[in-house]
Amino acid sequence: MNEDMNEDMNEYMNEQEITNIMSVMLLGSGELGKGLAIAFKKYGLIVYACDNYDNAPAMQVSDYKLIFSMKDSVKLEKHILNIKPDFIVPEIEAIDTDVLFKMEKKGFNVLPNARAVNITMNRNLIRQLAAYELKLPTSEFCFAHTLHQLSIALNIIELPCIIKPIMSSSGKGQQVLKTSVENIEELWNNNISWHNGVIIEKLVNFDYEVTMLTVRHKDGLTICEPIGHTQKNGDFQMSWQPHHMSKETLEECQRIVTIITDNLGGYGIFGVELFVLHDGSVMFNEISPRPHDTGMITEISQNLSEFDLHVRAILGISIPEVKQLGPCASKSLIVNGPANIFSYRHISEALKEPDTELHIFGKRDIQRDSRRMGVAYAKGETIGQAKQKVERILDNILVFSFI
Repeated sequence: MNEDMNEDMNEYMNEQEITNIMSVMLLGSGELGKGLAIAFKKYGLIVYACDNYDNAPAMQVSDYKLIFSMKDSVKLEKHILNIKPDFIVPEIEAIDTDVLFKMEKKGFNVLPNARAVNITMNRNLIRQLAAYELKLPTSEFCFAHTLHQLSIALNIIELPCIIKPIMSSSGKGQQVLKTSVENIEELWNNNISWHNGVIIEKLVNFDYEVTMLTVRHKDGLTICEPIGHTQKNGDFQMSWQPHHMSKETLEECQRIVTIITDNLGGYGIFGVELFVLHDGSVMFNEISPRPHDTGMITEISQNLSEFDLHVRAILGISIPEVKQLGPCASKSLIVNGPANIFSYRHISEALKEPDTELHIFGKRDIQRDSRRMGVAYAKGETIGQAKQKVERILDNILVFSFI
């Protein structure tokens, strides 16, 4: 990160105060944005929630809502200049980052900073930074922007491999190839999201994967206890904290997250995804400069949630200690669609066990096959017990959906 930017940020943080007219613009209003909106409201900020559809989760708990595509540079710049927010906090990847760079030059506070947002939303940029500049261990990979390049790449990267759009999130557009493809042209044509470029990665035979929530704040760096998680089609299914590992592996995880977050700079929380191999070695996978979906478990597993930590870091509020509160697990509530009316039943029965909780995000519709509509949390004597409790919560809930 530019040293002058670091100095400016440190000076800003030292002078920071909170007033009742301070405002934050959330660029993205999903469940993570909802958690952030609630955390910002704890300190009395005026919250503007932005997204490309109405009644998004964060809009339901914010002061104002703005409905527009954040890929529309004209509208994004116009809204920022009209509102003049004290903080601009991205929550999604679908943002015109050129506008963020422009606004940052005009003196607006983009968190953690425009460069970090731009690099982490682009698999080309973040992988080149991690592998080539920072020399972090990663899976084998190459990039393709045309059908011809994809054909060459599939001869370089051994199967099985995974193909991901350079610009996407939550597993959208990803495809695993376990056997050779007879008709690559058909594969390419059937995946429109690939046409802006893809990364082809050799599938890693890892032992497990973890998220390391890493907070850069005015007093230094705070790394939370590892969060284990499982995914399906690139989307979070279950997470648990802490995920136990050897001292040596934990130290390597901490080394990697320190290196990459120091390079990206700024203040706020980063969700760093890592693969841990069977021999205990660690590979960098991805990073988000914001709260992470697997980190929602911190609502029950820590004294300060990932949302509280992000907001404290942004506002320059001290983070004296992050306490992990024992074995905890979370699991996504997935509802099949399409639908736009929902009825959640038997919640009382589902939450009859001690140390259980359910958050329903308030999403208004499902336009595709399925959507994450909530998350269940539980504490237990062990991680295994906590996992069993969240399974029972979701087994007991009956969801009716209608069009």
